[in-house]
Amino acid sequence: MTSHRPPVRFDEARPAAFDIARSVAEQGFDVLLVRDVLGRFSLIVDDRDGKEADSRQQERWRTDLVERLHRYGADQPVILASKMFSADALLNSPRAVPDPAGCTSTGTVHFLDNTVVGEDWAKVSTPATEADGTRTHRTALYGFKGGVGRTTATAMLARHLADAGNIVLVVDLDLESPGAGPLLAGEDQLPRNGIVDHLVEAAVGNAEGLELVTRTDYSPRNRGELWVAPARGQGTEGVPYAYVDKLNRVYADIPGSSFADRLAGAVQACEDAVARSDSERRPDVVLLDSRAGIHDVAAVTISRLCDLALLFGADNDQTWAGYRDLFTAWQTSGQATLIREKLRMVASMVPDSVHHSMDTYLDSFRTRSHDCFSTTLYDEVAAGDGPSSAVFAPVETEEAAPHNPIPILFEPGLVGMDALSSPGWQDRAFVQAAYRDFLATATPLVTADPGGRGE
Repeated sequence: MTSHRPPVRFDEARPAAFDIARSVAEQGFDVLLVRDVLGRFSLIVDDRDGKEADSRQQERWRTDLVERLHRYGADQPVILASKMFSADALLNSPRAVPDPAGCTSTGTVHFLDNTVVGEDWAKVSTPATEADGTRTHRTALYGFKGGVGRTTATAMLARHLADAGNIVLVVDLDLESPGAGPLLAGEDQLPRNGIVDHLVEAAVGNAEGLELVTRTDYSPRNRGELWVAPARGQGTEGVPYAYVDKLNRVYADIPGSSFADRLAGAVQACEDAVARSDSERRPDVVLLDSRAGIHDVAAVTISRLCDLALLFGADNDQTWAGYRDLFTAWQTSGQATLIREKLRMVASMVPDSVHHSMDTYLDSFRTRSHDCFSTTLYDEVAAGDGPSSAVFAPVETEEAAPHNPIPILFEPGLVGMDALSSPGWQDRAFVQAAYRDFLATATPLVTADPGGRGE
């Protein structure tokens, strides 16, 4: 009776491929493990500089990879650097990350992952200071699931920061479901163009002269200003505004102009437009209202464009399964140490009634959040080890830790409210009560320098 081995699935291929790469590294070779867009793996082995790989070694590596990975072994499972025309271009690629397991051996292992979309989740950085040495504070507001009140919270936070004397710019990056622009400025006050226009026009070198921002008619205290850059503009009178046609093109990577670079350029153009206005002041704070879900907009916004990301969620299985998947992607790509101190959880729509205690809800949220962070982004702490400044592993009750939730209360009066036809809705007592703790806690985080939060 013939036995058939079960197929190797996508999730099983990666750890098996790393095992093989590490075994090759233990033989003294530097290895680049490459995964193609279909998920298939190959090994690039650096056999130069006197590190010769004999034919038996090569055959053993090929056989091991093919037998263990099955369909997820590439057509050329093993490639020697000495046989490549330009091996250094791959071996020294800035996209290659060290082995996330941090294994030490005679040789090294790096990983180069090729995907159709989503690569920017694994490219974490913090925006640099401006040319004059000043810093614009950029905060992303993100929810793994929609419907968690993220855009409303963005509007409340924007007004609060403007009342404190800041020049605040809100950029609507929820391109598939625009909302921040009309919510803050009203449909009739929007500029001619939006973020989508800049993304499309910049792809053909035609972005000069776009009208991207408008100052809202809100009059903050203390000389603050509130500006908005909508996803969708008003368009030009007499010319059909083909928003969907534009949206269908914005995510394309074209030679010399990736989507990520164009999105960063669009945000920069909005900031520059505020600086060129009558106030002649750059924004002090930029709030980036990001699209929900694991999407390229969110990837670029959180990983590259902001120095703080407020992550919205409700205490349910969907929230934690989604964030665990996202955090695991950062962990396995070696980005945990760079991303984790950018993050802070927001518990949205927190119930507070006789039947549903706010404290009980937040305790549960905090516990599940801490578990999610501890198993993915926080450092492991061995049993018996004491506190160490070299280990980032906040305890569950640490108030300034990324996992500790900032609450926004559930307020029935906000459900179904048409904010556009409800002037002054932000000033109503029940709205202020719902957002009081959120505004008090988020404001110093937003305006702190990166690395200085929680001190």
